[in-house]
This record gives sequence, structure tokens and C-alpha cells, in this order.
Amino acid sequence: MGLLIFLGAVALIVFVIIGVYNRIVGLNQRGDQAFADIDVQLRQRHDLIPNLVETVKGYAAHERGTLDAVIAARNSASAAHGPAAQAAAEGALNAALGKLFALAEAYPDLKANTNFLELQRELSDVENKIAAARRFFNNAIQEFNTAIQQVPGNFIAPMGGFKKREFFELPADSRAAVEAAPSVKF
Repeated sequence: MGLLIFLGAVALIVFVIIGVYNRIVGLNQRGDQAFADIDVQLRQRHDLIPNLVETVKGYAAHERGTLDAVIAARNSASAAHGPAAQAAAEGALNAALGKLFALAEAYPDLKANTNFLELQRELSDVENKIAAARRFFNNAIQEFNTAIQQVPGNFIAPMGGFKKREFFELPADSRAAVEAAPSVKF
């Protein structure tokens, strides 16, 4: 009888360990998938930017420095890997795009160009999708990090090689620009 109780307790512990491990694996996969969703949105954004720059070039060819800065920031963002590196590169790209849109204010014909307006609308749509994907990713990472830090996950996670993951956060200077309310002038 004592042997059956012992075997039952061991079996229960094994099932709990397997359950916790499988939950951690699932949360880790969810984080990977969420990061892949961000990557897809960022690639769409990166694909739109050269078209936007080419449209502006036709109207503001002498603003070469601003246009080159946008392309350089886009290339840097395309080459970045990992949440921290991509967030930093995207922050620099946001700053460069802000300068590009400020430049567009000086050219009324450009602001009225349907191609420019369509690209700007598409970029805005992609920006909204990136923000949603970033929120989903950060939520998934928060759940994963919590699971590996709570008992019994904190005992089981090291056995599987699971470590705390980074959030996808914009640098402080870019975050302030994104969170600021847009100014509307007539």
C-alpha cells in the first residue's frame, strides 16, 4: 500500500513537471510567433519607405540629406536582429520619417500628390499594425517571463534552458515622439 502511494506521488510530480514545462514551451513559442508578426509588419513598412522617398525626390530633390538619412535609417532597421536592436533601429527610422514628413509640409504640391497621400496612408496603417503587434508580443513575453519566474516554473525553466526575454520597447526619445499628440494647423 505504501509503495502505491509513493508511486502515485512520483507520478503526480512527474505530470506536474511535464505540464509546467509544456506550458513554458508554449509561451516561448507564442513569443516567437508574436515577434515574427512584428517582423512581417516591419518588412511591409520598410518596403513602403523607398516608394515614399522616391515620391518626395520628385518635389524636393535639393533636400538630399534628409532623403539619404531616411534610406540609411531604413537599411539599418532592415538589418537589425532581436527585439532590442530592432527597437533602437526603428526609433532612428521614426525620427528620420518625422523629418521627411516635416519636409513635405514645405511643399504644398507634394502634400496634395495622390501618390504621396496614399503612401502616407499606407504607412500610417502599417504603423498601427506594428503597434498592435508590439503590444501582443510584449504581452506574450510578459506571460512567459512570469511563468519562468514563478514557482514551480523557476525550478523547471533552467532545466529547459529558458531565460528571461526582452520586451520590444522603443528608445525613450522615439517613445516621446510617438506618444506626443500631433499638432493640427490651419
